[in-house]
Amino acid sequence: MAVNLVEVFTSIQGEGPYTGVRQVFIRFSGCNLSCCYCDTDFSLRPYFRVETNPGQGDFISLSNPVETDTVAAIIKGNVSATAVHSISVTGGEPLLHTEFIKRLGTILKEWGFRIYLETNGTLPENLVKVMPVIDIISMDIKLPETSGYDNLWDRHAEFLQRGSEKEIFVKVVVSSETKKSTLLKTCNLIKEVNQDIPLIIQPVTSYEGLQVKSLCVKELMKMQKMALHYISDVRVIPQMHKIMGQL
Repeated sequence: MAVNLVEVFTSIQGEGPYTGVRQVFIRFSGCNLSCCYCDTDFSLRPYFRVETNPGQGDFISLSNPVETDTVAAIIKGNVSATAVHSISVTGGEPLLHTEFIKRLGTILKEWGFRIYLETNGTLPENLVKVMPVIDIISMDIKLPETSGYDNLWDRHAEFLQRGSEKEIFVKVVVSSETKKSTLLKTCNLIKEVNQDIPLIIQPVTSYEGLQVKSLCVKELMKMQKMALHYISDVRVIPQMHKIMGQL
């Protein structure tokens, strides 16, 4: 089983409730969505880069596509299971590569690693295929005002229901364009599954060319206050790796 990757590197998780933990990131090429605010380059390429000195930004290039056993060997050769919190499979959209994740996850879990899935939350059928090897799910709910998609609610609802068998939290990217009704719809979607599932409100990170604007702290706190009427754990967490200048 071989796939196209973008990179394999060690860094600090910069989003959600696990902000600050040390992880190995495996970034997959390709995505089934093209969100307005996305600033990640996950395009197909003939090579992917591998960090040779964990956390220090020293890279070499290897050819795509790459086999599962090769990626497993790269990780085992660079870090131990006790040196990192988990292995983050991210993208793009990693759930486009379920067979690869199943095999890689099986190998890594035998070595004591935990698997942390970062996903756009739109492929519930694919999630089911990898559930046995997943420990933590970081699920996006794509709000129409920031993502450009307004037809994903049913997919998100099914995904959250299936994912609730594992440790899961929901992340929403918000901007000055985000409507109260949209956030309310998100809260009700989560509450229907389990009101104790954490909701992370993430203000959009501005960059050149982005057409939406971020929110001030006062507006973010208003969103948080409203959400707390429906969800027991609501946190406002920006992209800390962007602030820190991390990968």
